[in-house]
Amino acid sequence: MREDEDPRPSTRPYLSVVVPAYNEAPRIVRSLERLRDYLEGQPYRWSVTVVSDGSTDGTEALVAAFVRSTPHFHLVAYAPNHGKGCAVRRGILAVDGDLILFTDADLATPIEELEKLFKQIDRVPVAIGSRALRESWLERRQPPYRELVGRLGNKLVQLLGVPGIHDTQCGFKLFRREEAQEIFRRVKLTGYSFDIEALMIARDLGFGVAEVPIRWAHQEGSKVMLWRDPPRVLLDLLRLRLMGRRRRLQPHAD
Repeated sequence: MREDEDPRPSTRPYLSVVVPAYNEAPRIVRSLERLRDYLEGQPYRWSVTVVSDGSTDGTEALVAAFVRSTPHFHLVAYAPNHGKGCAVRRGILAVDGDLILFTDADLATPIEELEKLFKQIDRVPVAIGSRALRESWLERRQPPYRELVGRLGNKLVQLLGVPGIHDTQCGFKLFRREEAQEIFRRVKLTGYSFDIEALMIARDLGFGVAEVPIRWAHQEGSKVMLWRDPPRVLLDLLRLRLMGRRRRLQPHAD
């Protein structure tokens, strides 16, 4: 029996969870414990892979200690920091689950919301959590200025990138493995715009995307800087739009 195999009967395919992490020392162990406690109660096989994106605050040491004492958890680490998109891409291309979830290290979307994505993944290969739908439940909202920037940004994303998707940036997305690898071996952006690129590529490849209302709570300590990152995302969006489908579908040069 391989390391990640579970002897219990499975009612779902093997799930790989990818957690991108950059300087998450204050909360990473607590988040991993929450993932463990939930997943240990499920009837399917699973694993969790934390991808440390050049962390410098002790995140890697904390995760490494957790991995040594906890089955089904793994660590991928590299330096220097490249960006969240790079961490998610490396994680998704490294794992071998039939289904792949990536979730933010702060678990702003509780892991229990995975069941809502599971309900869609038999119908479409990509199911994404969304904070923007009428049925979504925001337990703790972002500060008003962040919400305003987010709403304006999404208007531009829908206009130039992925019409009809109301929240591209929620860090809670589930993929079938084959389609995930087809998408992420083409994703080239390493920063926060990677979600937009991944969804544009999914559309280019003809993959269906289900946007799913989820429960979400704002967490302090966001790495997104409003004076820096939204302008970068806008420039990335314009580049993605201008490069066209053919260039977007070219594989990433590893």
